[in-house]
Amino acid sequence: MPNQLIFELALPPPTYAREDFVVADGNREALAWIERWPHWPAPALAVSGPTGCGKTHLARIWAARAGAMVVEGADLEGKSVADLSDMAVVSPTIVVENADRAPERGLFHLYNLLRECGGHMLLTSALPPAHWSIALPDLASRLRAAPAVAVSPPDDELLGSIILKQLGDRQLHAGAGVVQYLVSHMERSAEAARRVVAALDRRGLVEQREIDRRLAADVLGELSRRSPTG
Repeated sequence: MPNQLIFELALPPPTYAREDFVVADGNREALAWIERWPHWPAPALAVSGPTGCGKTHLARIWAARAGAMVVEGADLEGKSVADLSDMAVVSPTIVVENADRAPERGLFHLYNLLRECGGHMLLTSALPPAHWSIALPDLASRLRAAPAVAVSPPDDELLGSIILKQLGDRQLHAGAGVVQYLVSHMERSAEAARRVVAALDRRGLVEQREIDRRLAADVLGELSRRSPTG
């Protein structure tokens, strides 16, 4: 069935370009810190917020700006000081995603290595470092000295703006009330907006339907049923 086939197609990878980042009150301060680099008052910047708030997009904007390596916090497990030193030599600017999952000594040594070479690291996590359970006092003191900024989940206005931008990027027109309907019924994240608009585009094309509230409801229902938690 055609309306089944549209969901078999893989989504293109998300884009993390600066021009694709929609600025709002909840992320404006974090973006200002990203754009302030390299004039940070400490070797590290911590960016925190719930899933889907845009932390990764901000981190990738900084990675592109600073030429930074991107690693997962858990991937620092088992790294020796020599391994970490090699990382710092290859890239004196490093993003550590989900940094609260990094081994404390590994994160501590990486911080020190980057500080010694005049480098910087950007840490992302759900909670700011002040709320982590850190057993290593020296690491705790260093992270307390680093600026920390929170990112809020998208509010109605921001989520609507993200949906409109996704539609505009695909040269799609949505009928009256579609954006408001989506904002009221979908997961509140930029990535969810991307998935929903891509699905609207595909289903509307295959079924030759206008993007109206009925199509929006059908797409949200289908995506919900196909979600592992749906």
